[in-house]
Amino acid sequence: MPKLIAILNVVAWCGFWAFGYLALTENTGQADRMVTAVLLAAAGGAIGMWAHLWLVRHSERAGKAQPPKWAVKEDTVESAV
Repeated sequence: MPKLIAILNVVAWCGFWAFGYLALTENTGQADRMVTAVLLAAAGGAIGMWAHLWLVRHSERAGKAQPPKWAVKEDTVESAV
């Protein structure tokens, strides 16, 4: 499953950059093409961000990456009472 999400991550970010470029360089007279490119770029960015965050969480749970130092573990937090 992580390999499939990693492939989805790469494809989504490629779509984000490709359609983002098309949206930025489109002629202003072609509003329908520009809107379509913006929507596809936004979808690619959202899916790419979701996949990236999923991969980060998965790698931390699997022990392949260390959680950030600022993250507080629940078992080390003392009660305020």
